[in-house]
Amino acid sequence: MAGAPGADRAGRAEGADRAEGADGADGGEGLRGESRAGPLIITEDPALLDDLLRLCAAAGAEPQVHHAVPEAHGGWDAAPLVLVGDDAAARCVGATRRRGVLLVGHDQDDPQVWRRAVEIGADCVLRLPDAEGWLVDRIADVAEGAGRPALTVGVIGGRGGAGASTLACALAVTAAREGRRTMLVDGDPLGGGLDVLLGGEQQAGRRWPDFAASRGRVAGGALEEALPSVHGLRVLSWDRGDSVAIPPEAMRSVLAAARRRGGVVVVDLPRRVDEGTAEALAQLDVGLLVVPGDLRAVAAARRVASTVRMVLGDLRAVVRGPWGSGLDEQWVAEALELPLAGELPLEAGLAADLDAGVPPGAGDRDPLARFCTAFWARVHSGGGAQ
Repeated sequence: MAGAPGADRAGRAEGADRAEGADGADGGEGLRGESRAGPLIITEDPALLDDLLRLCAAAGAEPQVHHAVPEAHGGWDAAPLVLVGDDAAARCVGATRRRGVLLVGHDQDDPQVWRRAVEIGADCVLRLPDAEGWLVDRIADVAEGAGRPALTVGVIGGRGGAGASTLACALAVTAAREGRRTMLVDGDPLGGGLDVLLGGEQQAGRRWPDFAASRGRVAGGALEEALPSVHGLRVLSWDRGDSVAIPPEAMRSVLAAARRRGGVVVVDLPRRVDEGTAEALAQLDVGLLVVPGDLRAVAAARRVASTVRMVLGDLRAVVRGPWGSGLDEQWVAEALELPLAGELPLEAGLAADLDAGVPPGAGDRDPLARFCTAFWARVHSGGGAQ
């Protein structure tokens, strides 16, 4: 019961803007996915049942419906989530105590609701319609089998031409080669398209303009299946049209769906922090600021870093050679007041490899691949920047 008040407040705060998503308003993406095993619903209230079935459909889940605790062995215990209607609480008294029981109703002013919740061992009390958004997310999480969220890394250039997009691609290619579920998200509409950099611009699949109207919840599995597959990873990039903005609601929904799939998400971000970029920064675990080793680049990168750090707590410097006079990677990191994620030496054959269709980070021994391999080893082991 400790979580009940918090869940109730969450539902009241988010119900207004997420309820539309619960009705299926996902921007016409068709990304709800196929129905999967959903909660056990116990109620005889027709209006409440209609609402709960609607929310399950929005979450892509197929529920079981009973009027009381199921007699079949395992029906109550095995359900991933149990939604008990106010009207059915008395019939559930005495059932096995377990986690994941929610008491749901419409009456906002019922003074006896907390007593009934205690009697059945409910985790929290939800009042509809205020808590619809929160409940859709919870149902969808159990239907998708949501586990540990993806490690999400953003890459930002300290100045134009710093090599951030190349590093983002290399990190994704390296993670996929190591067998991790990987998604690469192109958050820079003016960057030319990461699918082009990877040689996958002809691959079938959806691009950012298809998601521009997304809001509410996007199913993680359906998102993954909708995107082009290139070099063993999924890529969300841009088409060749004129669209040059990602609405913040779309960025929030799409990145949240990507993170729920687990594994690794790499996001290539612009130096300009608009509302969409701020939404992406808020979901990052680690940010890498790519800075060439010269004084003008360091001066430009300081301005970028000061803006990014207003949103992102863990920002690290990746310093790229060749070096200006008297500079080295440690000096650059200290000048930026950032921890050093590593040095990225100049890779002479990179341009030729890209022209030949070899993606960044594809080699085992080139400097870019070695940097990425070492970076993933550190962050997955819980290591620091060094």
